[in-house]
Amino acid sequence: MDRAQIDAKIRELIEPFNKKEVAITEETTFAGDLEFDSLTVMDFVAAIEDEFDIIISMNQQAEIENYGQLVDAVEKMVTT
Repeated sequence: MDRAQIDAKIRELIEPFNKKEVAITEETTFAGDLEFDSLTVMDFVAAIEDEFDIIISMNQQAEIENYGQLVDAVEKMVTT
């Protein structure tokens, strides 16, 4: 699975959480732009983990601030 496929799938997964219908770019931040609270982040991360059969640790979550970083992190976990 390449980065474009991962990106497309994560865009599908983020839709129900993107209540304000913010245009998602590589620089879109979860806390600032999307206004995700901690519960929303947990639900969104769980959806990603289920879809890609990966585990995103709390440490990794803390380092991921924007959409592009999330796609990169998932790509790294899926391809290794």
